[in-house]
Amino acid sequence: MMNYKETLFFIGKCLTINHEKHNYKIVENDLISNQIDWDAVVKISTAHYVFPALYCNLKRANFLNYLPDDLVDYMKHITDLNRERNQQIITQAKEINERLLENDITPIFLKGTGNLLEGLYEDIAERMVGDIDFIVSNEEFDRTIKCIENYGYSKVHQIKYDFPIFKHYPRLQKTGKTAAIEIHKELLLEKFADEFNYDIVTKDSQKINGFSVMSFENQLSLSIIAKQINDDGFYYKTIALRNAYDVFLLSKKCNAKNAFYQFDKLKTPLNCFLASCFFVFNNPTSLEYNKTDETNTYLKDFEQLLINKKQAQKKLKKTSTKLFLSKRLNIIYKSIFDKAHRQWLIKRITDKEWQQQKLIQLGLKKPKPNV
Repeated sequence: MMNYKETLFFIGKCLTINHEKHNYKIVENDLISNQIDWDAVVKISTAHYVFPALYCNLKRANFLNYLPDDLVDYMKHITDLNRERNQQIITQAKEINERLLENDITPIFLKGTGNLLEGLYEDIAERMVGDIDFIVSNEEFDRTIKCIENYGYSKVHQIKYDFPIFKHYPRLQKTGKTAAIEIHKELLLEKFADEFNYDIVTKDSQKINGFSVMSFENQLSLSIIAKQINDDGFYYKTIALRNAYDVFLLSKKCNAKNAFYQFDKLKTPLNCFLASCFFVFNNPTSLEYNKTDETNTYLKDFEQLLINKKQAQKKLKKTSTKLFLSKRLNIIYKSIFDKAHRQWLIKRITDKEWQQQKLIQLGLKKPKPNV
């Protein structure tokens, strides 16, 4: 049996075998030993959204003969489905791009979709993509929403009132289309928006295959930001292999170590994630990071949480509660000074459905039985 850390690090090395000779040899020896816990590998790679990427890398390295036949068949099936979905997403993104360009709006495509459009992956099936994300200028934001809605898109969740917009408009969908879309006017939380925003990334954006995407350095930074900042990964001290794999591939196109030298508040969280990528992927030179006291402490905590499951669960619960309270207090604080937040908060706390849900969550009321 392989524990969580062993399984995570095995998957990490597998994702690099076609670029890193030392990992190729290690993984081949591991496979020859026939001691791999494939159930654990499937479970963890699926949870990290790198199951197709794992298959593609093992196939390119000619390692599939070491795997059980039924597992290879399953991996191929899932990868084929993901390839088909991603082709549909590429077609959908092309339609959106053409529509906006016709209206003198130039979207910069982000994250997984941007990576697909620019050809970052040898096989488009490698990346599991959720939404189609793109960013436009603040001046173009309202016009972009109107243009997309006129094209047949509508909100995924039809609720009575929306939380005041900072980063992006609520997700939009269109009947018959594969992915929902997110129209961004900001890239991250308000606290850090002055360091990484549209005005910054548009300066060195690049045109690839007819699409506008960010520079490779900025793509690498956003791949980390999406997990480390927007999803609070820096506080939880966890890694997302999907983001880490993107960082690894982008590190082959730019100098990862220098990708965020210009940042102030973002520098330490991003450097710590880069350090964890270097650690999990077994020291690729392209992922070398700036060693600091902060990264040393971060990696010690990161490894300890991988080893000690009880401590990790305790840390998760404590951090989750702390962040929940902090975010709720921030909403209350903003409602004092900002009219939009104040109106949203009043609507929220006077919403009868929301009140019922909270009473059920607190155990003060029983949910209605399903008829």
